[in-house]
Amino acid sequence: MTHQTDVLVVGGGATGVGVARDLALRGVDVTLVDRGGLGSGTTGRSHGLLHSGARYADSTPADARECIRENEVLRDIAGACIRDTDGFFVQHARDDPAYFDTKVAACRDADIPVSVIDGATARAREPALTPAAERVAVVPDGVVLPSRLVAATAADARAHGATIRLHEPITALTTDAGRVTGARTADGTTLSATHVVNAAGAWAGDLAATAGVDVDMHPASGVMVTVETPETDTVFNRCRPAADGDIVVPHGSTAVLGTTSVDVDDADEFATPDAAVERVIDECSALLPAASDAPIRTTYWGVRPLYSPSDYGDDARAISRGFYVLDHADCDDTAGLTTVVGGKLTTHRLMAEATADLVADRLGVTEPSRTANEPLPGHDDPERLDALVDTFDAASPADADAR
Repeated sequence: MTHQTDVLVVGGGATGVGVARDLALRGVDVTLVDRGGLGSGTTGRSHGLLHSGARYADSTPADARECIRENEVLRDIAGACIRDTDGFFVQHARDDPAYFDTKVAACRDADIPVSVIDGATARAREPALTPAAERVAVVPDGVVLPSRLVAATAADARAHGATIRLHEPITALTTDAGRVTGARTADGTTLSATHVVNAAGAWAGDLAATAGVDVDMHPASGVMVTVETPETDTVFNRCRPAADGDIVVPHGSTAVLGTTSVDVDDADEFATPDAAVERVIDECSALLPAASDAPIRTTYWGVRPLYSPSDYGDDARAISRGFYVLDHADCDDTAGLTTVVGGKLTTHRLMAEATADLVADRLGVTEPSRTANEPLPGHDDPERLDALVDTFDAASPADADAR
């Protein structure tokens, strides 16, 4: 059996469905395929943070500026896929006050709204916050419900003519005379395309390799621990250089504690040690003391789709969280294939737009992107959004307690 399409998108995470939506809105015939339900990879196994950019303001200001711009876009178009919580960057009594000052200054330089309050004021707003909080920088962090986001994005793509094929694992990309021509699925179906977008996330290197193309992925695993807590409604971030257990993301009567970062060789098979769970709970308890003995609702692991074409040493945290769009016709002499890697859930729409711009140019399509201005289906109707989650088999542990 053969299915013909202009553009085949492999990968049904936030970026993949974003590419499908963007191209469909431009009138391109697009098919998206995923080996599971939507968001079943990295997207649905994140901690669900809508970044303000503050986390990156002092280390990678360009990434920070992308985050705050896309934060504002998603608030405009995604409605009930987003929860407006704000975020606290907390100077703990054990933390360096100079680092806090640097963080605040960097936020202002990156045009991230930030205000500073003392610990007592912060605890009056969030009584569950540690008494060891000395100063707090308040920034516009928020919470993303990944299940709703990917389902609504896919629904809009489909409404504009895209085909969404789920639970169809790809066994290999197909090639002919140095050009990628599509893909084969595990059931023997051939998906034939003029152009293929590799949006397979942490598995992008494995997919590209089936066409003889090298994509230098460095997947890194991280554990998230969902605990039952006294209700909090603000994201807590430890204001120190990136380390294990430095964020608490509220989800109603629960909170997701995160995370770790460990290089893995295989994005499907990797160690999940109990010690990592214990470390995250212990570290996050410095922000949210109730987490130390709170009942654990669930523990889950995600794999970040980190890409680095150069040596980064022994620490995966040193790899940029920025994104890359690779045109393999230029960098590998392999036409018909574009790979999008890296990035964050917050910037998925921008990643998709950049990818769709490149693909549209290759296809001779002049219609511009409209995704920053078009509200998602069901953005104002939580019940409709949750029905779409069921339609696209997009339920995920990241927001299981928040919908």
